[in-house]
Amino acid sequence: MPLKIPKETLSKLLNGQIPTTLLQEKGMDMGSGITGDLELKRNGTIKWSALDSQRIQLTVPINVVGELGLKPKGLGSLFQSKLPLNEDFSPVFIIDPVINANWGIGAESFELVELGGNLAIDVLGMKVDLSGLLSKELRKWGNDNLTGGKEIASLKTLVDLAWAQIGKPFSIEWIGGNTAFSIQPQQVKINEFFDADQNYNLWLGMDGKVNSHPADAAPTRAFPLPGLNSNENSANELEILIPLGVSYSTLDELLQQNLDGKAFRVDKKTTMIPSNISTQAFGDLLAINMDFKAEQTNGKMVSGTLFVVGKPAYDPDSQSLKFEDINFKMETGSFGAQTGVGLKKRKIIRRIEDRAIFPIGDVLEESFGSITERLGLSTPILNLKIADLTIQPSGFYPMAKELVIHMKASGEVDVKWK
Repeated sequence: MPLKIPKETLSKLLNGQIPTTLLQEKGMDMGSGITGDLELKRNGTIKWSALDSQRIQLTVPINVVGELGLKPKGLGSLFQSKLPLNEDFSPVFIIDPVINANWGIGAESFELVELGGNLAIDVLGMKVDLSGLLSKELRKWGNDNLTGGKEIASLKTLVDLAWAQIGKPFSIEWIGGNTAFSIQPQQVKINEFFDADQNYNLWLGMDGKVNSHPADAAPTRAFPLPGLNSNENSANELEILIPLGVSYSTLDELLQQNLDGKAFRVDKKTTMIPSNISTQAFGDLLAINMDFKAEQTNGKMVSGTLFVVGKPAYDPDSQSLKFEDINFKMETGSFGAQTGVGLKKRKIIRRIEDRAIFPIGDVLEESFGSITERLGLSTPILNLKIADLTIQPSGFYPMAKELVIHMKASGEVDVKWK
């Protein structure tokens, strides 16, 4: 998910997240026998510009307030009065912003370019320039609070709130009942840089897996997010594989609706009626056992049992489940029945392929229509939604007790910044 954060939006984040009070110290030793209390507060809007893909220059208006006096010895014991301070500065910094593994915002490097003012005072007739001291304190503050994994602001609350909504387990009404699912993230990835238009680009990505649960045994909250890794993928894509199971008893019912007791014409002379249909796994194929009766126009009747195998597939045009590569053999039946069925095998296969079709378009729309809304997100700084979402089966896996269908949801992420 490539996020292009506009400069205006990042300016709002910086001004909203960087603390108002940057420094507050009491009893500071300022040299030349002078001591005092200082407080540095932001005093206006922070302005910034990108110098290259990694570094930005910030101008931070600050107000320095406090009071200064002589140390309590020598002359300081005679003159106890203190001088008030109230000066405005606009220091300029260069930083390399970084999002740490815990979603805190810090910097890999910090440099004070200029102080943006002068702090010279008169103490008992002595001219004392404290600009160097202020510069030193600002550098110390930057190194102590921004670099080395430190943070001045954090995206963790925003990320946690977003993931609590998107990652919360969900349920789907599917063929044969209700099934719950949870998204278990295994990697969260990020790449960050500034482009030529001063936008802050974040390539966000997540790898994980979808777990299925009984409807009444789903987790109650989202899985925790892992730490951050680097991301080299700039694509805008969503792909989720959701494993859905259909029990063989449910599949039997679906087949019976289309085949059981329904007469279909094999050719001009023969009509076949299947019954007693049951399904099971046969390697990576699906096996169908069925009894049949075949009646010819000359009044001759034959019967027996067919063992049919085929490969489950999905037809996107008709939005239907179907069977491909069907083959069968006679399990029981007279020699005449086996001979007659063998001669008409190709025609029987075509008729089974025509009848063993299950339209699931309505089921897909009803069951998965809420995913678009579920993966949407509204926050104070952005609205996020899934665009052009398509959902269809992508794989069929006959297991011992059920047919597992992997439903593939694909789409893109659409972001609107506020």
